[in-house]
Amino acid sequence: MEDTISAVATAWGEGGIGIVRISGPKAKNVLERIFVPMRQRPIENRKMTYGKIIDPQDGSVVDEVLAVYMKGPHTYTTEDVAEINCHGSIVALRKTLALTLQWGARMAEPGEFTKRAFLNGRIDLSQAEAVIDLIRAKTDRSFDVAMGQMEGSISREIKEIRAKLMDVLVNITVNLDYPDEDIEEITYGTLESQLQAIEDDVDKLLSTARTGRLLREGLSVAIIGKPNVGKSSLMNRFLRESRAIVTDIPGTTRDIIEESMSLRGIPVKLIDTAGIRSTEDIIEKIGIEKSREALNQADLVIFVLDGSREISREDREIADGVRNKKTLILINKADLTQIVTESQIKQWMPESRVILTSMESGEGVKEVEDLIYDMVFEGQVTQENRLLITNVRHADLMKQAKEEIQMALSMCRRGEALDFLEVNVRQCFEALGEIIGETVSGTIIEEVFARFCLGK
Repeated sequence: MEDTISAVATAWGEGGIGIVRISGPKAKNVLERIFVPMRQRPIENRKMTYGKIIDPQDGSVVDEVLAVYMKGPHTYTTEDVAEINCHGSIVALRKTLALTLQWGARMAEPGEFTKRAFLNGRIDLSQAEAVIDLIRAKTDRSFDVAMGQMEGSISREIKEIRAKLMDVLVNITVNLDYPDEDIEEITYGTLESQLQAIEDDVDKLLSTARTGRLLREGLSVAIIGKPNVGKSSLMNRFLRESRAIVTDIPGTTRDIIEESMSLRGIPVKLIDTAGIRSTEDIIEKIGIEKSREALNQADLVIFVLDGSREISREDREIADGVRNKKTLILINKADLTQIVTESQIKQWMPESRVILTSMESGEGVKEVEDLIYDMVFEGQVTQENRLLITNVRHADLMKQAKEEIQMALSMCRRGEALDFLEVNVRQCFEALGEIIGETVSGTIIEEVFARFCLGK
């Protein structure tokens, strides 16, 4: 890159330290224009130096700082980079940034530092996208997965699959273009075996996409049921605090309450809903309508029943509304005499998991958490596994690659011409290349980096 860019690399606001980052061929020149080391020593490569930011026009001191210059290519962008560690003052950062722009740099676009790292070959596109996930990670687990991707876990798998595809393409091309040469003729049996192995690899990666999405975006859990069955108490149990009001009066919760928590590394958004029942109260009706909306959008529904009372018409109506959702049913108030049994529930909701709970004693709450965890991971991924498809763009391209390889397999089994198979195998190769940026268009690259914040 011929130009030099600059931006504040830390979040705007008050803090102990704020960093102005400069990258490009003039990075050192810009730094030397505005930075005066305290002991009048020259700026050395990769050595932090104490000094002052000075406005060259009037000699005024802007801030006392620590500055470092790092000569490329062994930097984040592979270019010459300078970083100025200011006091975490909005004014100090703004003035320092303005001086860098005045003396040779231009304002960086969102994500332009990482974009330069990608364009200069230090990282591929999937690693660049992992930087966003790393910044936005809400739990240790999602952070670990993003770190694995930034270190190349997805890239390595994609490159291995593409290498196998390239072998297939080379064999097909050689057999098509040089049929009379003394080369080993490819057989449909061999080709089918190779394509099946590739499909298995693609499918294995793709099978992690749902879990990856939940780790990246979080699991939305709606707690529903009639009034006064223990929904708010369950939320308080999950959060380990009295967040929702709990009384014996039906209809206490009239609006939805949302709270975020980490469940063993899974970001979870809990939604405590208004009790669903027939009512003439206008405000409560609005709350119930919001509850139904939350129900439709939730990844998981926890349907709470009062085990000490007979199943009512309202309970059955709620059950009818969640038949197409992934649902846990809690028979609550196990500390009281039980009327509702698991066998009764199984008669009208056979696919749902049922747990006996008591919000009074905490009975069953850990079992609910265990079950939520198991439902997220679906027994496919271990806690140590950092190889997950978390990005929607990646998942869509993996689906496209799988469809192409399946079409090639189908034609192979029918013994169709190699020319036709080659088209689908190549399209699979191209789709996977888009994930790591080897066959991606400029428009996609711009869209990816537009999601970044300034300074990264």
